[in-house]
Amino acid sequence: MNVKLKNISKDWVDPDDAPELDEQWFRDAHVYVGDTLIKRGVGRPPIQNAKEMLSLRLDSDILEKLRASGKGWQTRLSKHIKEAVLKGAL
Repeated sequence: MNVKLKNISKDWVDPDDAPELDEQWFRDAHVYVGDTLIKRGVGRPPIQNAKEMLSLRLDSDILEKLRASGKGWQTRLSKHIKEAVLKGAL
């Protein structure tokens, strides 16, 4: 059976081109003992205005309409609430 392989060209990376592992790299690394994480390394910086999780009850017809508006409905709802609060419409 003759099968043509796709022409896949991957750039070869020489392992000798790996970055130098210096003291900073080790300070920023996660530390594990076996499968247990002992120290978390440097990660994503904290967000200044982080959103807060909350539970909210809405009428089912409103929720259905919001969900029908498509992906991102929660973000749009948050935007509308923010605009209403900042305008003093409450």
